[in-house]
Amino acid sequence: MAAKIIRGSEIAQQIRVDLKRETALLKERGVVPGLVTILVGQNPASMSYVAGKQRTAHELGFHSVQDNQPETISEALLLERILQYNRDPRIHGILVQLPLPPHISEQNILYAIDPGKDVDGFHPFNVGKLMIGQADFLPCTPAGIQQLLLRSGVPIDGAEVVVVGRSNIVGKPIANMLLQKGDGANATVTVCHTGTRDIGFHTRRADILIAAVGRPMAITVDMVKQGAVVIDVGVNRLGFTPEGKAKLCGDVDYEAVRQKAGAITPVPGGVGPMTITMLMANTVKAARMAAGL
Repeated sequence: MAAKIIRGSEIAQQIRVDLKRETALLKERGVVPGLVTILVGQNPASMSYVAGKQRTAHELGFHSVQDNQPETISEALLLERILQYNRDPRIHGILVQLPLPPHISEQNILYAIDPGKDVDGFHPFNVGKLMIGQADFLPCTPAGIQQLLLRSGVPIDGAEVVVVGRSNIVGKPIANMLLQKGDGANATVTVCHTGTRDIGFHTRRADILIAAVGRPMAITVDMVKQGAVVIDVGVNRLGFTPEGKAKLCGDVDYEAVRQKAGAITPVPGGVGPMTITMLMANTVKAARMAAGL
């Protein structure tokens, strides 16, 4: 029997309805959630990502600012822009689109963002709070994964979770989030990576398998336990259709694995829509925090 398809696009839309309602209530109290997205250069993928974030912010009723900077901007000038937004009471969330040009230190830029406006959840202050289970802002993609599991009724408490990938953006934070003691967590978590000797040995134990490898179809059907829930974080471009549309695939051999898994996310339409949605949720939370609500 084929797996249940966990459609992130549908779940994201449900969350956005709630966020739009909450934004309207905040506006009645004189608080308008404000988000700035800073884009350096004209990388086509980054431009597309930022456009999606701005479009969603407008739809929800945010005060949204798109700050486009030339690729030649100096690190000092970019830091000054961030400090201006740190001081701007109309802005509650600051997002700097990565990657940045080689002459700019991503670490210096991300560390300069006020932790109270760090809606990406990348500042070490927020990473530290995540580690001890007191996060203000959860990183957006891991938060989206957790919501997909919760809203799909997947049992997490006591589950065997295997995360393939140890990036600071997905692998490490989702592993930490799911092992915390509390609702939507309390799992037993294993993290696999390039140094793992036999990844399949671990993935075949997983009740919940999260693939964040960044390599097309790295997870094959023989690596998945019958009935497992498979969350595919990967977005890999395999060229273009004759119409010029990008061909995308995940880190999981979707067609084969969905015949064995109990539930699975598609690519596209799975984890991706949740990432932008959780960015918006963090911005609304930042606005509430700034207003003391």
